[in-house]
Amino acid sequence: MSDTPSPSHNLPSLTVSELSANLKRTVEDAYGYVRVRGEISQPKVAASGHCYLRLKDESAVIDGILWRGTMSKVSFRPEEGMEVVVTGKLTTYPGRSSYQIVIDTMELAGEGALLKLLEDRRRKLAAEGLFDDARKKPLPYLPQIIGVVTSPTGAVIRDILHRIRDRCPCRVLIWPVRVQGEGAAAEIAAAIAGFNSLTESGDVPRPDVIIVARGGGSLEDLWAFNEEVVVRAAAASTIPLISAVGHETDWTLIDHASDRRAPTPTAAAEMAVPVRLELIANLHERHGRLFQAVSRVLEEGRIHLQGLVRGIPRLDMIVAQKTQDLDALSERLGLGPLKLIQIRSQDIASLVNRLNLDRFVRDIERHGRDVGVSATRLAGAARRAVADADTRLEALWARLQSVSPKKVLERGYAIIADASGVPITSTAMAPAGAALSIEFSDGKVGVQVTDGPPKPMKAAKPATRKADEKQGNLL
Repeated sequence: MSDTPSPSHNLPSLTVSELSANLKRTVEDAYGYVRVRGEISQPKVAASGHCYLRLKDESAVIDGILWRGTMSKVSFRPEEGMEVVVTGKLTTYPGRSSYQIVIDTMELAGEGALLKLLEDRRRKLAAEGLFDDARKKPLPYLPQIIGVVTSPTGAVIRDILHRIRDRCPCRVLIWPVRVQGEGAAAEIAAAIAGFNSLTESGDVPRPDVIIVARGGGSLEDLWAFNEEVVVRAAAASTIPLISAVGHETDWTLIDHASDRRAPTPTAAAEMAVPVRLELIANLHERHGRLFQAVSRVLEEGRIHLQGLVRGIPRLDMIVAQKTQDLDALSERLGLGPLKLIQIRSQDIASLVNRLNLDRFVRDIERHGRDVGVSATRLAGAARRAVADADTRLEALWARLQSVSPKKVLERGYAIIADASGVPITSTAMAPAGAALSIEFSDGKVGVQVTDGPPKPMKAAKPATRKADEKQGNLL
């Protein structure tokens, strides 16, 4: 006999679903909750909000899933290569005959891993030029409106408002956002873009400067301000932006992209507005300096004017000289027109002598007589031309009347026409019964043809003689 045991046929047969269910219960009972450390691989967030990923180390891989509710509690976004420690429930997925971990909590494996991720992101954004000093904008000296992006509750907003009120009161617009947790980064970026989209003439005025502020916290708490979407929104802001995240020793990536970095939210308020009392004191100082400068200029001008006065001659002497000049000019002005008239009279007499008016008159009379003779001749020629034209016209009229049909009718002729006015020129055009009109010299009469034109006679046929039957035909 063989020592190999024969297969037992007493074991119950299980379906695949039953076997998968048994395995699922066994795994879940044996590993209710586990804490696993590994490197994230292939993270993917579905449209439903669930996150699917894989945890791996040097020799093994396990699938993992974070439900949407758990994702909202994670302070950072899972990324490729991030080393994390997760806590969750181990279970199986019968659809693929695999096991997976349903993650309840996720935290970075250590601050060193998070800092490495932060440094890699900083280098990437710096290579794009988002942190260049050349693109940073100066802050306005005395802003009228300040926009603040922060949580509406907590000490941060109270510190900012209190500091602004003490230094230089102005209008403050608050855009409330979450500063920690899932969705905080998107809200902060949207707030920065929202302030930039405002117009100066809109219902909500556009701020002159923006403060993005948050209180202190751990690196994980401040992680929203290290997200790429926030950094890009700060770099794209056309409004000068001050970052005030955490305490003085806390640095985030938005600090590199902002136009100014404040160590605390209170310091951000101090950067945004000057001290009102200092402005007033500075104004008084400038007023005093300006008054002294104007007084000094006036005094120097007075001294210079006195020096000029000493070099000016007496007024009565200047007036006396000008009075004598005026009297001389008046006398010359009175004699001037008479002298001018005398000179022009002499010129006219000289011209009259040169013109010889008697000869000029005789030439005019002679030319007048020549013009009269020419006019008489022209009138006679015109009359003769008209008479000749009249004679030619009468001759042409007589010739025209001699060939007129009316004249022919007066001699006893008549014009015969059919009903349409066509002249009848032969008897063939006037058949019996046709209506005709006869035109005489003094009018027309209508007639009707009673007898038509004579019919032409037929030509008589030549008589033929019957040939004698007995007589032969010569042809």
